[in-house]
Order: sequence, then C-alpha cells, then structure tokens
Amino acid sequence: MTQAVTVYVADWCPYCQRAKGLLQQKNVAFNEINVEDDEKFREEMFARSQRRTVPQIFIGDKHVGGCDDLFALDRSGELDPLIQGAG
Repeated sequence: MTQAVTVYVADWCPYCQRAKGLLQQKNVAFNEINVEDDEKFREEMFARSQRRTVPQIFIGDKHVGGCDDLFALDRSGELDPLIQGAG
C-alpha cells in the first residue's frame, strides 16, 4: 500500500517546486500544506520536523527532510520502496 506523503511548502520557494515536481513525475499523490496560509501549519511543521525551512517532506510518519534529501533518496533508489511502504 502506498504511504501517505505530506509536503509542507511556501508559494515563493523554488525548492518546494522542485520537490513537488519530483513527486508529480513519479505520480505520487501528496498532501500539500502551505505554511503561509496559517501560522499553525508552520508550528505543526516545526513540531514534526524540528526544522523551520520549507519544504519539509514526510512519507507516512517518517520525516525524509527537504528537497535535497528527497532527491538523494531518489538517486540512491530508496525513495520508491519508501513510498510503497517497504522502507
């Protein structure tokens, strides 16, 4: 079963666009939470990730990090199994 993917983003963030683009290229549905829409979303992101920068990406309950981390997982071949729930 495919893991739920959550991406915390901001509209102005080019790294957010790159991360979302990779997920879209892989046909991965994701829940996008814009931290600019409400301060509580930024607080939730920090509580979950201990990071203040966007994007912050979660696959299931696992925090995978930001854009560079997502691309590194993809390059290493670990991203697809993680999305499919085998990671």
